[in-house]
Amino acid sequence: MSCSKIPQIVLKSSSNQSNMPLIAFGTAAVTNNDGEITKAAVVEAIKSGYRHFDTASIYGSEEALGEAIQQALQLGLIQSREITPDPEIRIFGSLFDPLARVWIAMEECQKLGLTKSIGVSNFTCKKLEDLLSFATILPSVNQVEMNPVWHQKKLKEYCEAKGIIITAFSPLGAKGTMWGSNEVIDSEILKQIAEEHGKTVAQVCLRWLYEQGVSMAVKSYNKDRMKQNLEIFDWSLTRDDHEKIDKIKQIRVNNGPFAFIPDIWDGET
Repeated sequence: MSCSKIPQIVLKSSSNQSNMPLIAFGTAAVTNNDGEITKAAVVEAIKSGYRHFDTASIYGSEEALGEAIQQALQLGLIQSREITPDPEIRIFGSLFDPLARVWIAMEECQKLGLTKSIGVSNFTCKKLEDLLSFATILPSVNQVEMNPVWHQKKLKEYCEAKGIIITAFSPLGAKGTMWGSNEVIDSEILKQIAEEHGKTVAQVCLRWLYEQGVSMAVKSYNKDRMKQNLEIFDWSLTRDDHEKIDKIKQIRVNNGPFAFIPDIWDGET
């Protein structure tokens, strides 16, 4: 599948109504943070059609991702999108900084043209309410865990009402990682639905998210699975499939490094 066939989603609060590819290629939880493995995987992902990449300093993948994009440019796989930042501008923030201070700095980045869009991650309805009480630019995206065993219905409805796009991380439950769970991939309900459609459980999960109207970040460094994860747009789940998925027991399966921060989820389920 080429990148032109991956649906785009409009970021309503971007500086110029930017579009974002609906599926992102994740780079978290790389074994030993091996930069060469990540670099090779990202180049292969670009060849497969991915144009949306998820990274963070905590992943240890930023340098490898940058090198992979540079290589892809040299190979002519993609074209350059130039952004020339002011060298005197320095914006720093963390989870523990006062929210207003960090967000106002991020708004300034967008106003200066250093970024097209700004967003948040792991924000509950309460945290979004706090942010929206002073924000002059709404977050374009809220990246949170979302999958068939953690539907996030309340948060999804809230974000939809505010024009905030949800990007689902751990759409497959992050099986095999120190913070993930087998609850998604090993679900008998999902296995049954996958068998009926001649698809993989992963494809069923991603198709379900697509039909929920959200974007997603999915990670696999396996070449075949990279392509399979993009093959979700030419078929549909049935009403019966959705009813079965609605009945799956709900449990937050991925707490990541934030699990030990007191009440980070504000008691929301």
